[in-house]
Order: sequence, then C-alpha cells, then structure tokens
Amino acid sequence: MAADSRATIPVGSPRAARQRALLLATTLVAVGLALSSCTSGDVFALQPAVDVGSQTASLGPVQAAPVIVEPQSDPALVAQAAPMIEPTLDTQAAQFEQFEQIQPEAPQPVQTAALAPAQGRGMQTLVPSNPYMVAYPKLDDPSNEPQSAPIRPAVMPADEVDCRSDLKKLDVTYRDLPPIRDGAACGIDYPVKVSAIGSVQMKPAAVVTCQMAASFAAWTKRDLVPSARLRYFSGVKTIHQGSSYSCRKIAGTRTLSEHGKGNALDIMRIELNSGRDIDVEKPGLFAFRTRGFLNTIRADGCSYFNTVLGPGYNYDHRNHFHFDIKQRRNGYRACR
Repeated sequence: MAADSRATIPVGSPRAARQRALLLATTLVAVGLALSSCTSGDVFALQPAVDVGSQTASLGPVQAAPVIVEPQSDPALVAQAAPMIEPTLDTQAAQFEQFEQIQPEAPQPVQTAALAPAQGRGMQTLVPSNPYMVAYPKLDDPSNEPQSAPIRPAVMPADEVDCRSDLKKLDVTYRDLPPIRDGAACGIDYPVKVSAIGSVQMKPAAVVTCQMAASFAAWTKRDLVPSARLRYFSGVKTIHQGSSYSCRKIAGTRTLSEHGKGNALDIMRIELNSGRDIDVEKPGLFAFRTRGFLNTIRADGCSYFNTVLGPGYNYDHRNHFHFDIKQRRNGYRACR
C-alpha cells in the first residue's frame, strides 16, 4: 500500500501552534480590509438617484441636528454651524401667535334686490284688465294718492267746470281724483269717482270721465229708475258694475277700448229695493217682464250713449250692458 503524502502534525507540537497563529492573523487582516472598503468613497452615492426637487410639497423642511461643540473646539466652527440651526419650537409658536393676532377685515354687508328700498306708492301703475273688476281700486285709500302735488291744476277747463255743475244737479255723489297716466294711450286728465246717483248706490264705485258720469247719471234718473217702478213697482237700490276705467284693447282687435279713456261702463246686474236682482243676460222664453224691462232700458240708453251693446250682440257681451260715449264721425251711434 502506498503511504499518505500528507504528514500528520501532532496537536501539541510547536509547528501546530505556529499554523494557528498564522490563520488568526490572516483572518484579522481580511476583516480590517472589509471594514475599510465600506467606509471609503463618496457617502452621497447611497442617496436616491431620482431628483425630487428642492420644494417638494409632500416633504417638510428637514431640521438639522444641532452641532455640539466642545469648549476646546475651534470658535470658527461654532460660528459656521450656528446659522444652520432651524428655529426652535418656542420661536415658531411665538410667530404663530403674532399671525393669529392679525384681525381679518370685517365682511361687507350684502344688499339683495329683495331688500332694496321701496320706490313709493306713486310708482304703482298696475291696472286690472279683467272686465269684471274696477280699475284703480287702490285709489280708495287716500294714502295712495300723491300728496306732494295738488289734486287739480290751478285752472280747470271750462267744460270740466260745467260738467261738475251738472253732476251736482243730478245729485251725483263723487270725488275728484288725480290725473291718471297709464302709458301713451290710456289715462284720464280729470277723472271722477262716482259712488252714488241720488239714492242709487254704485258698487263698486266707478272711475270715469265727468262726461261719462253725467250721461250715466241722466240715464239712471230719467229712464232706469222709472222703468223699474213701472214694471216691478220698486225703486232701484244698487247698480252693480263690472268695469269702469281699465287700460285694455277691444277683444280680438288692436283698437284701444273706451274703458282705457274712462268713457265706458259695464253693467252686470240691477238690485231693486224689493230685494230682487235682475241679471243683465238674455232672459228665458217666458220671462216677459224681465225681457221687457231689459229691452226698454237698453233702447233708452241710445239717447244718452254713443255705444250700447248687450246680450245677443256677441258672446263677450252675453251677461252685461256696455255703455260708452265714443265720438264718431257724423254723430253715428252703435246700438245693438
């Protein structure tokens, strides 16, 4: 058998001790080289390669750790390190308190259109167009009438003065109103408000021209009341009117209605002293007395008014008499 080429070294021999010392020294040298290689070179190589900018919104300012300088250290190092120290928490709190002490500006009041000052009652010029409503109902309240200007001009035309004299002779209860201005076409220069003709009440009170009031009063006293006494043995208590002054056009046309000039009245029903109400509408087949009464006062109206329309003329006049004093050429009158 061939002999082993490696010689066995006894453990307790001097040669074995030298080998162990050489192995230990070699290990220490290797460890030292490894440590030196880890700490050598540029330390910033460990920073991330991505540039996030100098003002990243998600990162706050990094506070540098205070540099502790020993008394034996160089004073120049102390002066160089001091500016790098961020303000302490106490300093930041003081600055925040100064910021909170700044009072914000007082909010300015907001003015809405709904809170704007009222323009006064004189600006209200709405006029009802319903033929069954009396125009200018707010003039019943004297506070709604202009207070700064006189009700009547200094000098009233002679024809208006004479007309008011006629109203007094006819025992008309009325009062003068301020001039009505309702657009370019509608209005009354010298309106009157009639509330009664003798003992006959006008409900509601009618706003018309003085000339229309005089014509209507003459028809009431000379024809309406006598016809009621003849047919019903009773006087007239109340005339219920549906429309006096009202700024509107004739239905289905572009022509201004005489209501818009204060020259027209619509009569809806007549209340007698006996308590009987006579509606102005086409009577029944056997209502001979009512038919005779309505036909009489309608025909007599053509002596006082230039226009008389009523039931049977058209659908719009099926339930009232329309009286007006519209001036036409050659004195033409429309009685239908």
